[in-house]
Amino acid sequence: MTKTSPILLTQVEVTELAKELGRTSLMGKTINAHTKDLEDFMALTIDVPGHGEAGGYEHNRHKQNYTYMNLAGRLFQITRQQHYADFVICLLEEYADKYLTFDFHVQKNTNPTGRLFHQILNEHCWLLYTSLAYSCVAEVMTDAQQERIKNRIFEPMLDMFTVKYAHDFDRIHNHGIWAVAAVGICGLAIGKREYLDMAVYGIERNDSGGFLAQISQLFAPSGYYMEGPYYHRYAIRPTCLFAEVLHRHMPEVDIYNYKDKVIGNTVNALLSTAYPNGEFPALNDASRTMSITDMGVQVAVSVYSKHYGVDDNLLGMAKIQDRVWMHSCGLVLSRALEQAEQKASVGMPFWPSVELNEGPDGTHGAQGFIRMQDKKGDVSQLVMNYGQHGMGHGNFDTLGISFFNRGQEVLREYGFARWVNVEPKFGGRYLDENKSYARQTIAHNAVTVDEKCQNNFDVARADSVHGMPHFFSADSDVISGMSAFANQHYDGLSMQRSVFMLALDELESPLLIDLYRLAGEGEHQYDYSHQYEGQIIRTNFDYQSHQELSTLGADNGYQHLWNIASGKTSDTALVSWLQNNTYYTWLGTSSNDSSEVFFTRTGANDPSFNLRSEPAFIYRTHGKTSLLASVLETHGYFNEEFEQSVNARGKVTSIKVLGHDDVASVVQIFTANSLIILMVCNQLTTATSQHSVTFNQINYQWTGPYAVDITAIKQEK
Repeated sequence: MTKTSPILLTQVEVTELAKELGRTSLMGKTINAHTKDLEDFMALTIDVPGHGEAGGYEHNRHKQNYTYMNLAGRLFQITRQQHYADFVICLLEEYADKYLTFDFHVQKNTNPTGRLFHQILNEHCWLLYTSLAYSCVAEVMTDAQQERIKNRIFEPMLDMFTVKYAHDFDRIHNHGIWAVAAVGICGLAIGKREYLDMAVYGIERNDSGGFLAQISQLFAPSGYYMEGPYYHRYAIRPTCLFAEVLHRHMPEVDIYNYKDKVIGNTVNALLSTAYPNGEFPALNDASRTMSITDMGVQVAVSVYSKHYGVDDNLLGMAKIQDRVWMHSCGLVLSRALEQAEQKASVGMPFWPSVELNEGPDGTHGAQGFIRMQDKKGDVSQLVMNYGQHGMGHGNFDTLGISFFNRGQEVLREYGFARWVNVEPKFGGRYLDENKSYARQTIAHNAVTVDEKCQNNFDVARADSVHGMPHFFSADSDVISGMSAFANQHYDGLSMQRSVFMLALDELESPLLIDLYRLAGEGEHQYDYSHQYEGQIIRTNFDYQSHQELSTLGADNGYQHLWNIASGKTSDTALVSWLQNNTYYTWLGTSSNDSSEVFFTRTGANDPSFNLRSEPAFIYRTHGKTSLLASVLETHGYFNEEFEQSVNARGKVTSIKVLGHDDVASVVQIFTANSLIILMVCNQLTTATSQHSVTFNQINYQWTGPYAVDITAIKQEK
């Protein structure tokens, strides 16, 4: 009988994992939960179905089959219960009977098709997990069984991935990471190491493709993944699994130190993008519900703990996840948490503010994440995109922002237009409305110029440009801010956005301050959009509700927006709304003479009801070079059950543009007790550069990229 050992486990590690059986440790709970889920699945009749709809029964059954084979293989090693191995072998035998009888999938997608799934990506996933399972049970298989599985499943798959679809194998993409990881692991499982070499160095073995090229080009030095957190948490699982494989079977690569520890950096970067509630911002194409409890993130946290060390934030993450990877890496984290909890309670993770650079060399813009705590410990998080487009999954929203506090996303990202695995909704794939609305600039918290999309919705053009970081400052307890330029995203226009969080004793939560400057020739229409959720409470301007609805525009996402109401504004416009138990008041103005606010809702030109019906308000102004300025105040409390409402009006009273030019922008903000002057440099500068501008015969001077002056207002007795 051919000797085949588990690819990711040694006998010593298996022995240590077995000690956790029946314990209440995190690993013990993980093993128990996996065992229960597996036993429930094993009680079902074995089924290897043919082709079906994307996201339908057949699709999901194949996915369940590889998921539970993977668990059963490891549980066989840990428990030595033969029925787990028998389950894997029986299912593999069934696939060996049927796999080559299946033609390539009848449902065509934009990606190549497999024999089991409508896109080859899913077949990569199947091969990766099934190969790991096979390596765990091969020791109790006969030579004939092993050869049959190799000849009728694994070798045909390897040929399909590296010959038939060779053009796709070295593609630098999250699909490519799955492809190389699957091929490399399968090669090890069946004793064909040449496939491991191919997976690491590319089909031509010249580093133009393969795993090392993937992690070198997709992950920036900061670790940020160019397609955004949603696809990052999907790519992180094969990345970490295959890194652990290389650590064990190709130690000469020194994978955990490769490219200045890119594996550790990318895990750290992914975790540091999450909102305080553990959910990931829906940057680029993304689900709004993906969080750190995802299995791929569990694997990543465990791998990081083993190879880069455990800290309080990782312990807090593990406590939220309430699971670890059922592996020796996860055991390190489980034991660290157990030891920490014996000494003191483990708190919630608090990731510091961070700017994550983009591009293989870190020079293609960045993503900014600023966090600030209020007196009660609530964390506000401000996110701004000034990096790369994100390839085919990129949204056209450079300089877009999102904002989170009090356990909820306030300035919201729509995410993708897709109903994952809901077959009646276009097979669970991306809907047409993903292009016509969700990826358009107007669908984000940004400024849309002349009702056009950034880069004219041209992916190739968008991929060729990126934002330019100006400053990122998060060292002060009073004010934190970031600023960036996007000068190639609209023809003839340069854009600069500077956003801040300001902590004032009189305010309950940090005040969000937003300055958006657009410079260029000619007159333009600027639509400053805000995606919110909740009930409008009040405005300081009259508006007309439209009895007969029309769309806000004809294209570029506007065709999907119902024009619900609109009103002219002057000076400072105010819009206040209630979201769950919290009031939010937005005050905005511009350097132009006139403006208008539109209240919109998605759903126009949507005959299949593919879009969620969500509100937004758009501050519209016309002008040449312009500065749009706003603040967002978090305040008050509402409880319908107890009929309580406190501080429903807020304390910020106005915002005014005092002046702006190519050198700087200066705005004035009044609250009930304070006068705030914020000065921001509009040119690349240093921390020691001195600046001076004069607006309305008043001179403003400061050092560094920005400065804030806060003056108390004397209250009359």
